[in-house]
Amino acid sequence: MMALAFLAGLWTATRRARLVNVHGDVIADVTLWLMVGSIIGARFVYVTTYWKQEFADQPFSEVFMIQHGGLVYYGGLIGASIAGVIYLSWKKLPVWKIADILAPSIALGSVFGRIGCLLNGCCYGRVCSLPWAIHFPADHETHGVGVHPTELYDALLNLILYGLLAWLFQRKKFDGQIFATYLIVYAVFRSIGEFFRGDYPTDHLYAGLTSAQRASVPIFVVGINLALILSRRNRSAKTGKN
Repeated sequence: MMALAFLAGLWTATRRARLVNVHGDVIADVTLWLMVGSIIGARFVYVTTYWKQEFADQPFSEVFMIQHGGLVYYGGLIGASIAGVIYLSWKKLPVWKIADILAPSIALGSVFGRIGCLLNGCCYGRVCSLPWAIHFPADHETHGVGVHPTELYDALLNLILYGLLAWLFQRKKFDGQIFATYLIVYAVFRSIGEFFRGDYPTDHLYAGLTSAQRASVPIFVVGINLALILSRRNRSAKTGKN
């Protein structure tokens, strides 16, 4: 499912790049950097978050092996962002213009990623008696009890976000607007979906909030500030030309 998410994201980003005269090879090259950065970031945050529960007694050589899963999305987003900025700055390419090209595809990739979570049985929801509750096999951690299909909730929200960003891309006012909008809206959508999650250990809940909800707060703030800063910079540039 990860490969499908990658291919769908790359294909749509390449088509979007043509609209703003960016060569598809640029998107393909930076995407490879994003993949490496996201895996490193996602695994690093997972390991540091669940160190006591899963890794304290393991040999260090096995800590960063991902064959059995164990990735945190926000860690991946941060890792990919850092890798992307480093690569684009190194190649002297327009960071925010290309970030806007990629942002909708990130949301689309998350759709496939969450479907993969459903098939893998992770990121499951709280107990649910509604008609659309899902039942994992009896040997699953939920023991066959009906739970919220949180993976599908998140997939649907990311699909909506993809449609919104793709629509906004052709109407944007400044470079960086689409990426900033992604950060803002994703943080809100993720926080909504997290209310239905049931897979967090109790010691990872603080004031009833999951770690992802707490992480969504600074991501939301970064998105708002990024939009304000880049919008102000765009207005100043236009004023300077007049």
